Amino acid sequence: MSPLERPITVLIVESMPAVAELLSRLLGADPAIRVVGVVSDAQAAVSAASRLRPSVITMDIHMPHMDGFEATRRIMETCPAPIVMVSGGPPEGAAGELRAVAAGALASVPRPADPGHPDHAESARRLIETVKLMSEVKVVRRWPRRRGSGAAPPGGTGGPEAMAPACAPPSAVLEPAGLLRLPRGVRAVAIGASTGGPLVLQSILGRLPKELPAPVLIVQHMAPGFVDSFAEWLSQSTGFPVRLPASGESLLPGVAYVAPDGLHMGVGADGRVLLSRQAPENGVRPAVSFLFRSLHAVLAPHVVAVLLTGMGRDGVDELKRLKDAGAVTIAQDQKSSVIFGMPGQAVEAGAVSHVLPPDAIARALATLALPE
Repeated sequence: MSPLERPITVLIVESMPAVAELLSRLLGADPAIRVVGVVSDAQAAVSAASRLRPSVITMDIHMPHMDGFEATRRIMETCPAPIVMVSGGPPEGAAGELRAVAAGALASVPRPADPGHPDHAESARRLIETVKLMSEVKVVRRWPRRRGSGAAPPGGTGGPEAMAPACAPPSAVLEPAGLLRLPRGVRAVAIGASTGGPLVLQSILGRLPKELPAPVLIVQHMAPGFVDSFAEWLSQSTGFPVRLPASGESLLPGVAYVAPDGLHMGVGADGRVLLSRQAPENGVRPAVSFLFRSLHAVLAPHVVAVLLTGMGRDGVDELKRLKDAGAVTIAQDQKSSVIFGMPGQAVEAGAVSHVLPPDAIARALATLALPE
């Protein structure tokens, strides 16, 4: 690291001393990272986050008195920082991944294996890589939820509209002017999302009418093993039907289909679901690029394609081709995006017809169900 470069400062929250020592040693060994604090309980974590203002916080889940989910929520309400959940396995089953997202964590990674274990090097690399990536995310603050209100309803307190960026740069995107009414004849809605996407998808699907005349196809980048619970959570929390498709399945209007774990999802020439184990694209599988490309081949221009918050440029080139073919293309705006990577790249590439916040995206999609 150059002497002029500022190190990535990390606060480690871990209740087990041996694990805390392992994390501190692994992270501290990287020249770009400096561990500025290690605390063993959630209350101390909230205090240390305010005092130390770290670049990233690694968060334990199971702690006495207050768990990592509540600690994360309180930090995001008071002195926000990018938070990475570090656990010995999927917390409380895969549903814990969604609890972490709802609380405000940006990523979840498995606890690194002990030295000598065959997975040690790879798990350590993944932790360090995630910490570095999350350090680049702008700080996002959540307004406190109503105590005792439970899980926030889609679009209500705790949803994406309840997040406000601290010290965010001025928006360099288009401001929506009134209600966007989409054209008749749309046969598919396709949505790609990465970091920050789950809560935005929850907000959008929760506003869609059940009589939507087109299927919704979703590619959400997420850690392996969580997509089943993610689809179930989306369906239960929004009231909009969400499921994982089978290959060759017919697409139904008013149903959202989430790409299964480790499989590209698209639409085949027969109009049915196409699942593929082809090589990852843009470093991921499923990839938004695969979905958008398949729709360009069989349904353009009768497509609405949306890119939401996330890192990288997955789907950007394919979105441009859809736009050039006459499809309606939408990007989430900078102000509401946790990471204005994918949508920002799409805007710069001229691939976007409209740049909108999540509530306006939902209102636009809902116009598909309006009478002519």
